[in-house]
Amino acid sequence: MVTFSSKAISEHGEVPLADEGRWETIVEHWQARGRSPAEGGAEGNRSYVVSVGPLRDARARSAQLAEIVALVRSQGDRIVGQEICHLTEPNPRTLLGKGTAEEVAARARALGATMLVLDAELSPSQTRNLEDAAGLPVADREGVILNVFLRNARTRRARIQVEVAQLEYLRPRIRGVGLDMDQQTGGMARARGPGETASELMARKLDGRLDELRKALRSLATSGKTQRAPRRGCQRMVLVGYTNAGKTSLMNALTGAGLSARDVPFETLDTTSRCLTRHGGDVLISDTVGFIRRLPDRLLASFESTLAEIVEASLLVIVVDASDHERDLHLQTTRELIEKIGAGNVPRFHVFNKLDRLPEPPGAAELSRWSEGHPWALLSSHDAAAVAALEEALLGAVRCEEEVLSALVPYAASEVLALVHGKCRVLDTLAEVDGLRLRVQGPARVISRIRAALEETTR
Repeated sequence: MVTFSSKAISEHGEVPLADEGRWETIVEHWQARGRSPAEGGAEGNRSYVVSVGPLRDARARSAQLAEIVALVRSQGDRIVGQEICHLTEPNPRTLLGKGTAEEVAARARALGATMLVLDAELSPSQTRNLEDAAGLPVADREGVILNVFLRNARTRRARIQVEVAQLEYLRPRIRGVGLDMDQQTGGMARARGPGETASELMARKLDGRLDELRKALRSLATSGKTQRAPRRGCQRMVLVGYTNAGKTSLMNALTGAGLSARDVPFETLDTTSRCLTRHGGDVLISDTVGFIRRLPDRLLASFESTLAEIVEASLLVIVVDASDHERDLHLQTTRELIEKIGAGNVPRFHVFNKLDRLPEPPGAAELSRWSEGHPWALLSSHDAAAVAALEEALLGAVRCEEEVLSALVPYAASEVLALVHGKCRVLDTLAEVDGLRLRVQGPARVISRIRAALEETTR
């Protein structure tokens, strides 16, 4: 029987890789299902992928199949086969129905599959019943997405956030991990009852681990608020959009950040911020985790502190892959998630990326329709001139509510001067006997703070 061992929170500080064996035993065992001992799990599962859903147009179904295939590859599995299963009414026991499940499983086993992956959300009982009918381990969409997040989590915060979501997902599925979970453990001498079953013991230890991790997340959320506090005087733009829309490539082009921008789902999980302006920190831009249709709610809850960057933004820069046939669905998904996390009232600017992949660029009327009347730009993040023009447009959009202030700042007012040079743009400077005569432009809230500070110095 596999023994559950809880690791101390301090171990997350070293940011171990997923294959270094530093994750909970139950997580490792769950991921290893379907891998033969000879394989040792090193090359991942041989997965047969099934896209499940009602009848739709062929292009939409193919796009959804391609998406789940890309996710399965991102979790390290090898695809041995794939198909689209049209489902008009889900079966409450197995989703597919026993006969269909057996037919799909037969095709999967003929191709040497060790895992059956369904592009659907399965309940724990559906998963167990489907495994019994198919004779293969079964993974659903949420489990795949969680594994992809697990592989891409690098920082301490991201790894804890993902582990919380992973353990919450596994908690009701303990009986399905392939262990002898109904065997009772021995009770104490003269104790009443036969003792806990292995599944009860595992569940109790999982609950203890989750409490420990949630406490760590609350502590990280508090420190995150402290870290974001100095940015409140800055204008902040946040790049949001569907996964693989090109947000990180655009971030690199705008700021020279040098972030990893591989063409894989959820390459970016951690928020990275850079100063967009060259002369001061008055405008920041941040890259955030990508969205995807049917993103598990438990991930949104775990990433609450990370998504706070979006809620607190001055401007949302919605990045869209203009070359993707599913761009309308991607836009709809992005907007729904923005509303869901409470950022529906934040101003928006749409960037339609990957122009170089379009055979013919869309017209202005079509782009205005896509952006629902919000400002927009059409470009390729590899076009330096277009990126420079976008930067000016973004700065103009985020500074539309800025104010200009002309004032005499005493030389001794060091805090005011630090605020001016750190959060505003200095338009004119004239040295006088009593101080610097400045004309500055900046966010209205910063200008208000400067006025109040100057009134204090004259009292």
